[in-house]
Amino acid sequence: MWYVSTRGMAPRIDFEGALFSGYAPDGGLYMPEELPQLGRETLHEWSTLSYPSLVKELCSLFIGPELIPRDDLNDLIDRAFSRFRRREVVHLSRLRNGLNVLELWHGVTYAFKDLSLCCTAQLLQYFLEKRKRHITVVVGTSGDTGSAAIESVQGVKNVDIIVLLPKGHCTKIQELQMTTVLRENVHVFGVEGNSDELDEPIKTVFADVAFVKKHNLMSLNSINWSRVLVQIAHHFFAYFQCAPSLDMHPLPPVEVVVPTGAAGNLAAGCIAQKMGLPIHLVVAVNSNDIIHRTIQWGDFSLSEVVKPTLASAMDIQVPYNMERIFWLLSGSDSQVTRALMEQFEGTKSVRLPKELHSELSEAVTSQSVSDEAIIQTMGRCWQENQYLLCPHSAVAVSCHYQQVDRQQPSPPRCCLAPASAAKFPEAVQAARLTLDTPAEILALEHKEARCTPMRKGDDWTRMLRNTIEHLSQQWQGRFLNLPA
Repeated sequence: MWYVSTRGMAPRIDFEGALFSGYAPDGGLYMPEELPQLGRETLHEWSTLSYPSLVKELCSLFIGPELIPRDDLNDLIDRAFSRFRRREVVHLSRLRNGLNVLELWHGVTYAFKDLSLCCTAQLLQYFLEKRKRHITVVVGTSGDTGSAAIESVQGVKNVDIIVLLPKGHCTKIQELQMTTVLRENVHVFGVEGNSDELDEPIKTVFADVAFVKKHNLMSLNSINWSRVLVQIAHHFFAYFQCAPSLDMHPLPPVEVVVPTGAAGNLAAGCIAQKMGLPIHLVVAVNSNDIIHRTIQWGDFSLSEVVKPTLASAMDIQVPYNMERIFWLLSGSDSQVTRALMEQFEGTKSVRLPKELHSELSEAVTSQSVSDEAIIQTMGRCWQENQYLLCPHSAVAVSCHYQQVDRQQPSPPRCCLAPASAAKFPEAVQAARLTLDTPAEILALEHKEARCTPMRKGDDWTRMLRNTIEHLSQQWQGRFLNLPA
């Protein structure tokens, strides 16, 4: 299995190369050169598998046994999920009015990103130990990625992690989950800016190919292919849990509602579709609606500002995984993708070609959900089910309720729930509901915190480069002093 850049100007690489890369050297994102096609027989076989077993099957399709033998791969994934609070790792709650909520948040940080990042970290460690290498991971976060990335690598001897968080733009709990991990290999910066602004110095640093190579830099944002790979399993599991029967001809469709910011989960769903999974995708966004406008009208352009919303982890203006979707739906046309993305990077606005827009609106429908609708949805779900949604999950469930209220026939529907309500007490309070906060989250308040400020007016790129250089020197010093 080879991986190519969506912009077509970089050499193809194997899975190990894609795992250790952020952006490709030409500025694109890595995608599999070809997608495996799954027939009815395979889907039948997979339909009874647990979530971890599905992850193993999918990973084995995209990672050759010459890189990771199947037994080793199975062990890595078992280890990745060993700290999850539920044995089955993810859980489907079947609620009133046909509402199915797939809880993806039973990992250490109570968010769906634990699923992919735990696997990614195990895959990284496997290769690092084999190659006796050290890497520095750089992560920009809008809330949940940072803490999940930190938890997945904290204390690991051959990995340092640098996290940039947007000060005042994530919830207090999200921030504390990052700043209270006082491990030697964890370095957290609080940036006076939003999540799009903090992405800029990261992108600048990764654009310096020689610097990236010299210091073994990589990203764990969902620009990393391995993150998207694990997320494909969400869609397969949702389908198998909600499809009425796999004995029907053709296979029955299931609608999967995907709340998203950077579109990683959406890209995973589009890949699952292309592999032969009969799902309809509905993407649900908050008031930061660039993905919604792109699907509805082909208008891929930035708004003037990022609007702060109750679903703060989705307060994103630049959904970078849309590039993967454009490439996929244009028939792997890297020329079209490159032209689109270069225009977008230059002017912050691009109109999709008619053919690509038509493919996109056929594969995905979309809705934008206001804060008011989020609060109403959280209230209604509690009233009908005594079930508490986080604001991001409420963005998805709001789409379900709109369909139910229209009383139109539709296929079974599954709403992906990316986080626990326990992480968003402010939103729960705004919905006038009561939260039973887990003890481990309450304990964060009393822990010592460590965070280096990146203030407006500081040279953020220089600060980031200096930190990376310092960590490289430290590692080289430690490496030279290791016993022979």
